[in-house]
Amino acid sequence: MTIRELDALFRSYFPLSDYARVDSAKNGLQVARRKQEVSHVAFAVDAAQRTIERATELGADVLFTHHGLFWGREQVVTGTHYRRLCALIEADIALYAVHLPLDAHLALGNNAGMAAALGLEEITPFGLIKGVPIGVAGRFAAPTAVSRVIDALFRPRFEPPAVLDFGPPEITTCGIISGGAPYEVDQAIDLGLDLFITGDANHNVYHRCLEAEMNVIFAGHYATEVWGVELVAQQLERDTGLKTSFIDLPTGL
Repeated sequence: MTIRELDALFRSYFPLSDYARVDSAKNGLQVARRKQEVSHVAFAVDAAQRTIERATELGADVLFTHHGLFWGREQVVTGTHYRRLCALIEADIALYAVHLPLDAHLALGNNAGMAAALGLEEITPFGLIKGVPIGVAGRFAAPTAVSRVIDALFRPRFEPPAVLDFGPPEITTCGIISGGAPYEVDQAIDLGLDLFITGDANHNVYHRCLEAEMNVIFAGHYATEVWGVELVAQQLERDTGLKTSFIDLPTGL
């Protein structure tokens, strides 16, 4: 498979252009490579220096990440940005990034992955970012507890930085938005959901959750965004037979 063919396949998975208005990330191929043939694709959440070094050690041809290196603004090629680009180019590793389209995808996305792991039913798009739904909401097959949700999604691999047990002890409905969406808890409150799951915590939403009697799991940005890259890796292997690797570098945040 060539880089061009891989790009076409990823674009068949994700409608990247549909998110151009709302996503500051430059979704798609961010860094090319000299060789066009691809046999090994590494997957990771972040295009950090350690990630690139690990992809190099693994002999990857392409690095697919959720958080790439280009975010819709001019950036001088110095410091950390220079070193990351230099490492990719010297190793001849292409960088492919998919941000909000990976959060929102109803089969391969971060939120869809968590919903499937919880066995949620009646799943619908949820969580508007600039008018575009990024998350999902659904109903549990049977009432459950917040602690069981945490066990099903995160432990023992991750420990959520904060949990607000302010709602009903038995929960039947849940809204999920991966990454940094603490203020979108208002949308969960407006819908009368029992539980809201996101990555980043924020002091400013504490009292509104308390007063609205809303359960919230602030699970950590990384912990809510490993789901999509792992699902895409599995899909790519099924569709192409290409070798894939997952580079797990949790931040604890």
